[in-house]
Amino acid sequence: MDLFDRITRLGAAAALAGSVALGSAAATAQEGDPIRVGILHSLSGTMAISETTLKDVMLMLIEEQNEAGGLLGRPLEAVVVDPASDWPLFAEKARELIEQEEVDVVFGCWTSVSRKSVLPVFEELNGLLFYPVQYEGEESSRNVFYTGAAPNQQAIPAVEYLMSDEGGGAERWVLLGTDYVYPRTTNRILRAFLNANGVSDDDIMETYTPFGHSDWQTIVAEVQEFASQGLPTAVVSTINGDANVPFYKELANQGISAEDIPVVAFSVGEEELAGLDTEPLVGHLAAWNYFMSVDTPENEAFIAGWHEFIGDDARVTNDPMEAHYIGFNMWVQAVEQAGSTDVDAVRQAMYGQTVPNLTGGVAVMNTNHHLSKPVLIGEILEDGQFDVVWETDDVVVGDAWSDFIPESSVLTADWTYPWVCGNCETPRFQ
Repeated sequence: MDLFDRITRLGAAAALAGSVALGSAAATAQEGDPIRVGILHSLSGTMAISETTLKDVMLMLIEEQNEAGGLLGRPLEAVVVDPASDWPLFAEKARELIEQEEVDVVFGCWTSVSRKSVLPVFEELNGLLFYPVQYEGEESSRNVFYTGAAPNQQAIPAVEYLMSDEGGGAERWVLLGTDYVYPRTTNRILRAFLNANGVSDDDIMETYTPFGHSDWQTIVAEVQEFASQGLPTAVVSTINGDANVPFYKELANQGISAEDIPVVAFSVGEEELAGLDTEPLVGHLAAWNYFMSVDTPENEAFIAGWHEFIGDDARVTNDPMEAHYIGFNMWVQAVEQAGSTDVDAVRQAMYGQTVPNLTGGVAVMNTNHHLSKPVLIGEILEDGQFDVVWETDDVVVGDAWSDFIPESSVLTADWTYPWVCGNCETPRFQ
């Protein structure tokens, strides 16, 4: 029996178990009580620049589902909280959503520190979180579905591109990041990858700044000095939130263009560029799994629906919005298959779920709780959009554990019953 058949049978078994064992839930469904969907995104503070749009797109998706008849004959109800870019408050709000508001699922978080903050709460209370943003990997929780990119779906391909002749043949590397778990762990993986490809530590500059950092003059000057050694140099940016605005402004102030020192960003998309003068940034790069500029019927329909919902044709779409789109639709399908919103039944029904992505392919949820996704690299255009300059031929399966960290390279994750293990050293099948 192959993996797909196993996943399909497990999902069917979970659906049957849900329909038999959860009679009280079925009775509730007949009464039409709403299915409550928690939205856990910062609407204030340093991360509001990125997360407010994710709250908005979730409201759009919930409204569209209700217009289509709801779910299991019941309406969906959004429960929105504001953790205000405060990491301990994320945990408090997560507990509030699950215990007090009794939500059936939560869509939320951006930074890894916020995800790490809420993770013990979801595991203690057996809640279900859909996390829509690229992250550092090195994690696989039975209570989280990771719909953003793992490092092998963003960071590694981006560096490989910059190392190539097509990408400029970079030989020296500046790793700039905000000082928290995602940049530090991602850069640990990237340093190991670069070392494995013959790059010495002397040719790697690594610098971190706090959230909301605004004075970039000294650091950008240091980057310029580091790049003055005669070898092609590139910057890999894991800077998050509103600190990106003064960073890119300082690049322009010091006359650094993409031809001189290209920057590839992992947390700058269309929404962040909407607050910048993009003219000096033309040619700098971002690596994502989706860009608004992708020309597909699915993307055209998504953008049209977004503009109609938000009432503003100037509002952009971005990669984490697509991740919520995919995650939400997979959750809806899994609930329908399970016949219940019960977390254990939905979890088993999630494996093998497929949803058309917005770039013309199909997203698949794997048993390690990570998606199969395409990888795209785009150049910034003057209008704040991206021109896709490189993409993978097919989707890439997300790795929970990096091959470039020795202690992680032996680990695997498989959450199908009865395996249920996120960091096992023994392969599932001998």
